[in-house]
Amino acid sequence: TIADNADYQVILEPQAQFIGTVNEDFAVESLQGDVFQLGNVSYRILRVEQGRIRVEDARGEPPSIPFWLGEAPGRTDELSASVSRLRGELEAQLDRGLEAACAWLSASTGMSAPAAQQLVNYLAAGRAALGALPTQQTLIFERFFDEAGGMQLVIHSPFGSRINRAWGLALRKRFCRSFNFELQAAATEDTIVLSLTTAHSFELADVARYLHSNTARSILVQAVCAAPMFPVRWRWSAAIALALPRFRGGKKVPAPLARMAAEDLLAAVFPDQLACAENLPGELEIPDHPLVRQTLRDCLEEAMDAGGFERLLRALESGGIQVLARDLTEPSPLALEVLSARPYAYLDDAPLEERRTQAVMSRRWLDPQSAADLGKLDAEAIRRVREEAWPDATDADELHDALLWLTYLTDAEVARGAGWTDLIAQLAAQRRVTHIVGAGAGVWVTAERLPLFAALFPAARPEPAVTTPAGRAQTVGSEAALVEAVRGRLEGLGPTTAAALAAELAMPTSRIETALTALQAEGFAMRGAFTDTPAPEGEWCERRLLARIHGYTVKRLRAEIEPIEARDFVRFLLDWQRVTPALRMEGPDAVGAVLAQLEGFEAPASAWETEILPARIGEYEPAWLDEQCLAGRFVWTRLAARRAEPGRGAAPVRSTPIVLLARRNLRLWSSLAGTVEVQNLSPPAQRVAEYLSSHGASFFDEIAPGSSLLPSQAEEALGELVALGLVNSDSFAGLRALLVPADRRRPLGGGRRRRRIALFGMDAAGRWSRIARPDAPAQADHGGGEELVEHLVRTLLRRWGVVFWRLLAREAEWLPPWRDLLMCCRRLEARGEIRGGRFVAGFSGEQYAAPEAIALLREARRKPREGHYASLSGADPLNLVGILTPGARLPSLSGNRLLYRDGVPIALLAAGEVSFLEELAPQQQWEVRNVLLRRQVPAVLADLA
Repeated sequence: TIADNADYQVILEPQAQFIGTVNEDFAVESLQGDVFQLGNVSYRILRVEQGRIRVEDARGEPPSIPFWLGEAPGRTDELSASVSRLRGELEAQLDRGLEAACAWLSASTGMSAPAAQQLVNYLAAGRAALGALPTQQTLIFERFFDEAGGMQLVIHSPFGSRINRAWGLALRKRFCRSFNFELQAAATEDTIVLSLTTAHSFELADVARYLHSNTARSILVQAVCAAPMFPVRWRWSAAIALALPRFRGGKKVPAPLARMAAEDLLAAVFPDQLACAENLPGELEIPDHPLVRQTLRDCLEEAMDAGGFERLLRALESGGIQVLARDLTEPSPLALEVLSARPYAYLDDAPLEERRTQAVMSRRWLDPQSAADLGKLDAEAIRRVREEAWPDATDADELHDALLWLTYLTDAEVARGAGWTDLIAQLAAQRRVTHIVGAGAGVWVTAERLPLFAALFPAARPEPAVTTPAGRAQTVGSEAALVEAVRGRLEGLGPTTAAALAAELAMPTSRIETALTALQAEGFAMRGAFTDTPAPEGEWCERRLLARIHGYTVKRLRAEIEPIEARDFVRFLLDWQRVTPALRMEGPDAVGAVLAQLEGFEAPASAWETEILPARIGEYEPAWLDEQCLAGRFVWTRLAARRAEPGRGAAPVRSTPIVLLARRNLRLWSSLAGTVEVQNLSPPAQRVAEYLSSHGASFFDEIAPGSSLLPSQAEEALGELVALGLVNSDSFAGLRALLVPADRRRPLGGGRRRRRIALFGMDAAGRWSRIARPDAPAQADHGGGEELVEHLVRTLLRRWGVVFWRLLAREAEWLPPWRDLLMCCRRLEARGEIRGGRFVAGFSGEQYAAPEAIALLREARRKPREGHYASLSGADPLNLVGILTPGARLPSLSGNRLLYRDGVPIALLAAGEVSFLEELAPQQQWEVRNVLLRRQVPAVLADLA
């Protein structure tokens, strides 16, 4: 008995004539008005009903061709053996040259010369990439990175799809049990692909031993029960056994209802197959039921060849089949077939658009000469990644940070570093680092890392004696300490060997191998042959660095980016932040875009509307910022912690650091700020704070009488609370009112004065409210810290386009340390969301860029230098004098100014005096002075300037 299919009947109207059937998937995806062809006639769809498509004659209109989805029989064993034999014979002919191989193929098979040439070139390219052609006597395991940072494992196994499906499903289940992660997999007649993630790291050749013939069938049965083929064949078996009604009420049961009935029957007979995974204690318990036995037999013997699979495993165990392992930089030509396989080859239920194989990019055709280079990592790429990974510290703090994540430095490495001997001496004098005597030739470690080396070398004595900070004191085992020490070294070394690490620590190589194997099990490290002259025992490399080496080798992504000079990076930032006049934004909507880029940046209160926003928004109007605040999109506050001190001025001075934040992100930013001690508030400020705490958000006209204060006293109290970061108002007008003295806000008559009253008056501030502050600043390693750090990294990338350690000098001091941001950057790079590399020359440490900034960096390097000026306030974020450029820093005060010309600072205004940083003629000095002092303050904000 043949099981019913779910095809839709095609009914021709108006005759109501049955003319054929189409596949259910085609019918469901069709729309009214579509034209398709059946036989030699085209039909237009009138409507799609349950189980039927009603059509009319389309009278010869160009049609589409319907498709049918079904299961085709796999290649026979005899045909698979013939394919393998042909490959083996052709490989022997390839040794004589391409032309000879083409002639032999044409003569022996009768194939035309063009077809023979294509096939020979295809197999020759595959052989050059893999080192051999896969046959039934020689299987090849291939692995390469994809664009998402994951890996693809391709098994070249010309045993036919029935055996390959069984092997792929069993391997998928084995990986699931080993790594607790479901993999995407597909199998064709000649290949199997398993899409790995960043969590997978293992010896490639070991995959051939992951399954044993004694237990393979039981693993395969468990895998089949979770595979998409099982429910389909269950429905077929139940229908054939008449366990499901075919007709009901004299009518055929519709296919959707039949599927539901089959699922209900499965739930009754085999409940574990549909059970929630959280409630399963272990392996599925297979019921002893005839329908279940028949379904499993159909899956194992028809859709797959379980017996042939077991014979294959026994041949691998006995050594009858040779296994070759190849780590490549991109997929071989023979792997492209399975990477682009259609849904019928999938062994899981992930749809086409979600397949990880879609992240693989490769050249669609390779000649044999080019294919031979796929297995080689570029020596320049290895050197470049080693250079990027190794720290380039220029001061003691940078060297200390480097030591924290490297875990230790050898005496030879300190001697090789430029000026590191003096820097390490400074750190030793400050008791921040110490020298472990007895670990090989001696290593330098930080006080924070001392517990690790105390566990590794109990008898060693640190010189000088240092004390581990209280927050880092811990007790660790010797093996765990060694794993952490090796982990840090791999992050900075690139490809290395266990023997080299063992020599540094004067340890047996076997102990280092054990630690490296533990890191490999975590997915952190990978083993292979990476350099041109690999060690016989193999090399080790941190997975993230190896992925970057592969990326550079195939000349994709970051390999195309050459570092730009600091002056070009400043020009890029002027464009990126819309300070360049031609790119300046306009209109009310520009405020939201600019504030999103400057979120979390601290600037003096008076500088926001007199310097920063007008430099980025043409014809800036204060009402635009008020609209954004009143609409609840943005909020202003002070985040920098300040103690309340008796006698300190109440009103916020113009230099009070204020930030503008998206209101939805206020909680994240507030968690970074320090706490504020409120016991030293003045009595009026205490009254206002208590009133706002008890009554909630209130207008100024409510606060003064509610606190039993005069309006002038209430205003001074609010100013004191604003200066401490305890209150803010709905509108930015509240801060403006506090910055302008009261005598300049008195009504004097006249239209312009009435406008000034509305702009600077307390009555325009809206409601005032208390700001919820956390009990303690957030730490990156506490709960919720990853979300906070990731938001900070994304904000910094939005502001600067590129982030690196030196650039953080322009940010607030209360941000998390660079090492916490660095770990987040590495995670985002591993997910493919940002790019890591060397983007700006002359600055040490790792650098990361937003993908959309990379094209602009290239343009900044190519853009001609035409002498354009940019005059900015010292409070502007782009005051990078002494940070990106040489010389002393310019204090971040709104009264100071700087002038860039083509990205180079040429003049400064500090403490009321103009200084020139370049030799200029008198006429040029006059011109530069005028440009430097030129400001863009809106007329209505003259009182704030």
